[in-house]
Amino acid sequence: MADDAPPRRELLTELVLRTFRLNGLFLAKAEQLAKPAGLTAAWWQVLGAVLGGPRTVSDIGRAMGLTRQAVQRVANLLVDNGLCEFRPNPAHARAKLLAPTEAGFAAIAKLRDGTVAWAQELEAELGADDLRRTVELMERLIAAIEAEPSAGRDG
Repeated sequence: MADDAPPRRELLTELVLRTFRLNGLFLAKAEQLAKPAGLTAAWWQVLGAVLGGPRTVSDIGRAMGLTRQAVQRVANLLVDNGLCEFRPNPAHARAKLLAPTEAGFAAIAKLRDGTVAWAQELEAELGADDLRRTVELMERLIAAIEAEPSAGRDG
């Protein structure tokens, strides 16, 4: 083992710290990309979760790793700003479905050029194969952590 390699017990700590840093960088870039479309990173995240079809606030929270309360606050703002609407949920009387409006779809469309350009820059620098392997490893990490008994979230 190389002298500068962290001991095994520190590997997870190093991964977590770098993940926190990466999350901060992603959020800052998301804010930058979202601003011209009149969105914030949080609005973009929740709006993006319903582009494929209406979902409950709880479902969005589970999919995004967020609390139901955090998603509810953003969902209310999206509705107040005309980017989403609440629809009746045939499966549950109280848990309404959040769905994008035409204005919501239009806001997301405004993001495309910036997000595509950024994705192309990163892929050119890192390579598609490395990005694909990173996504696969992240999926394995998520599955391993979610399989832990203590992985429950309040939501």
